[in-house]
Amino acid sequence: MKTPPWSSIFKAYDVRGTVPDQLDAEVAWAIGAGFGRFVRDREPDATRVVVGRDMRESGPELARALTAGIATAGLSVVDVGLCSTDLLYFASGRLKAAGAMLTASHNPARYNGIKLCLSGAVPIGEESGLAEIRASAEAAISAAPADPGAGASAEVRDLLGAFAAHVHSFVDLSALAPLRVVADTANGMGGLVCPAVFAELPFSLDVLFPELDGSFPNHPADPIQTENQAALRARVLESAADVGLAFDGDADRVFLVDEKAQPLSGSTTTAIVAAAMLDKNPGGIVLHNCICSHAVPEVVREHGGTPVRTRVGHSFIKAVMAETGAIFGGEHSGHYYFRENFRADSGIIAALVVLEVLSRAGVPLSELRRPFERYSDSGEINTEVADPRAVVARVAEAVSGWGAAVDFFDGLTAEFGDWWFNLRPSNTEPLLRLNVEAADAASCASRVDEVLDLVRTLGEAHA
Repeated sequence: MKTPPWSSIFKAYDVRGTVPDQLDAEVAWAIGAGFGRFVRDREPDATRVVVGRDMRESGPELARALTAGIATAGLSVVDVGLCSTDLLYFASGRLKAAGAMLTASHNPARYNGIKLCLSGAVPIGEESGLAEIRASAEAAISAAPADPGAGASAEVRDLLGAFAAHVHSFVDLSALAPLRVVADTANGMGGLVCPAVFAELPFSLDVLFPELDGSFPNHPADPIQTENQAALRARVLESAADVGLAFDGDADRVFLVDEKAQPLSGSTTTAIVAAAMLDKNPGGIVLHNCICSHAVPEVVREHGGTPVRTRVGHSFIKAVMAETGAIFGGEHSGHYYFRENFRADSGIIAALVVLEVLSRAGVPLSELRRPFERYSDSGEINTEVADPRAVVARVAEAVSGWGAAVDFFDGLTAEFGDWWFNLRPSNTEPLLRLNVEAADAASCASRVDEVLDLVRTLGEAHA
């Protein structure tokens, strides 16, 4: 492949595409060459890059080609092998080296991709270097060898034990109670990481679908879709477990269900973790993205912290964490960021923090969650339109006439006092993403219909 669809595979925060028609060994080699040059430019003293991969079948071939490409910039590679994305970020921070993770996260089996960071897990997104790497890769592709992985060599390091110890450092191990935990790892990297982290803890751990299998034979590794939590919810009830954990494919995100098998939103988990982090770090700053529940900043203030709103997306959140010194940040999508985790996100750290809170509280999660759930939300609703940005502008003009307070911090946010919505264009598709929150479920449903009617009227939406 000498002319890959660059605009299709380079996303806002990472590289992602179908294998082999969009992403193959030649493309991985070229991206490695471009990334290596970028690292040398940004970190002149750099000598090595950390590379890891998830369990997808295309991973080994792409990793070899990526490694060979990186070597063209005169950098050596530390291969941490099969790992979760948060383990890769940990390796980047611990080894003070830039990192590349071969993963397509929750996408189906035919996909793969690459998440990139500078040393210390500093994120690389479209506005912080990914566009430069793309340009360099485009220039390098013509020089890709016939065998892109030929001559690839790396120092192999096993950091799983060190990562488990690092995760443990976020809680008081002596406070943990013998809770019954079910973890659905969806044949993803949680099947490797969860047992290692839980091995010496007092929990009874039951892992669903622990086999590493990039074909995802049981269900998609996308836990934000509640239908993919069905097996977890059933097992929680069958086993009378205290909590269920649902991880995505590269195990950097987690969603929780309580002992009644009822799911917690990412906002609820963010609020619970934020309160716990503030209790240990009084007066700290906590970040939340613009689609988190209003309960999150309320909880932060009640616990003596300062809430700061951010744009959606890890590169933005990590940058604001660095600027503000925030102790924690959360996204409704199940990403949770910790200052002492090199400002990177980790689902399993967030899960362990909640388990400590639950251990100390001595009440079921269904009761613990109540003070953190104050409103009803719609979840994210996608609508296809021909020109998303134009529709957002038209909707903004219309709702201003409804008396809304409007801002364009990240898409359109319209505040009405007793309800609000955010409408954002997708970074990669002709979609508008709508999130609505209101006082109760009936009001929320009514407001969703109201906004969707407006979007369809103004945007000539189609299925």
